[in-house]
Amino acid sequence: MSEAKEKQKNHENSWMIRPCMMYKAEYDDCTSIKVRFNQYFIFGETLDCSQWKTDYANCYEWEKNKSEKAYDELILSEKQRRRERLSAHYQNNVWERREKPPENWNAPLPEWMQKEFENSYLHIKNEEMKQGKETSQLNSRCTIL
Repeated sequence: MSEAKEKQKNHENSWMIRPCMMYKAEYDDCTSIKVRFNQYFIFGETLDCSQWKTDYANCYEWEKNKSEKAYDELILSEKQRRRERLSAHYQNNVWERREKPPENWNAPLPEWMQKEFENSYLHIKNEEMKQGKETSQLNSRCTIL
């Protein structure tokens, strides 16, 4: 197998790696005084944020020098983070999991719902984008109260 194909095969999980600045932002957020206070309030102690810093360093090393060790450690960390995030889902024994989607998952919406959708902001914007229009009959500013 060629070296390029071998590298590509070895890097099949590269989609898991976030942009490096995201790891830095997560670390900065985790160590901020506001979040530290919240951690103490919720957990009774502050959390260990060092993994975010390690991930940032590994990401930087991977991006700059293509270090295989940094790549492997970063992927391992992302897999662990994903395992922890989904642990409650996998431990759930209340809901029955589906093997396939319901038969009518992509059936057309009821007529009354389609009629309401015709005048919605999203529908009008979607039609404008399809036609390549720049201006809108709706005011482009949105205010959420």
